[in-house]
Amino acid sequence: MHDGDLSAVERQIGRTPRGVLDVSYRCPCGDPAVVTTAPRLDDGTPFPTTYYVTCPRLTSAIGTLEGDGCMREMEDRLAVDDALRGQYLGAHERYLAERRHLGEVPEIDGISAGGMPRRVKCLHVLVGQALANGPGVNPFGDEALDAIGSWWEPVACGERHPPGEEDPAGD
Repeated sequence: MHDGDLSAVERQIGRTPRGVLDVSYRCPCGDPAVVTTAPRLDDGTPFPTTYYVTCPRLTSAIGTLEGDGCMREMEDRLAVDDALRGQYLGAHERYLAERRHLGEVPEIDGISAGGMPRRVKCLHVLVGQALANGPGVNPFGDEALDAIGSWWEPVACGERHPPGEEDPAGD
């Protein structure tokens, strides 16, 4: 992990990042978008969120989807679609295996994140896993990314206004 990446994450989340091990996925602008975090923070706190979304544009787009209620529809489908439930269970099991590879934390053993494998609780976690692992691993993370589209357009994450336009704030 480069110091520049840690500085970018700090800028993105507005605080000193904790437990960051690596960048799992980068925005098209080059900044981290998803980081891998330790399953236990330096202060001893268990931290189940292995893939933490840091890109502010992406977190905002995910929050909009959550606010629109798409998780209810996903959860309704989960209750009746055996194939989907099997894929989601597979995402849960992969999440646990990847976290165990980073360290054993008995307090959260068997508990993934984002509601997996029975609920759809946090799209941020599901999108984080989808970006870190690639398409086809977390079906709801993939669906959320499809719904969001290109969150970084029309400007890159680090820009405050579209190229060629004057910044009204004078920045």
